[in-house]
Amino acid sequence: MFVLSGYEYLLGFLLICGLVPVGALSVSKLVGPRTRGPERRSTYESGIEPVGGAWIQFNIRYYMFALVFVIFDVETVFLYPWAVAFSKLGLLAFIEALIFIAILVVGLVYAWRKGALEWS
Repeated sequence: MFVLSGYEYLLGFLLICGLVPVGALSVSKLVGPRTRGPERRSTYESGIEPVGGAWIQFNIRYYMFALVFVIFDVETVFLYPWAVAFSKLGLLAFIEALIFIAILVVGLVYAWRKGALEWS
């Protein structure tokens, strides 16, 4: 029936991935409260009334910490499948992973020297 055999499970997975959010939104629409009182229209942040304006300037260090975190989080995402298949990949893949880690270490040293990792 399928032109590409073996992809039936992928198609089923994609179908389920599409139906779960639609089902969750439909159930919340059916079960959720219908009242639109003043509490529902009010602005709140984590259950607390907000204080001050929303347009405040944050220190650039917050963004630098976030970028460094994302870089090393992405490193973990790339290295995990490599570690799982390490015994099948061979020496060339090991050398490529060492080069990848070396590039990330150079980036870490650069961020460290620029002071991106200091909170004060």
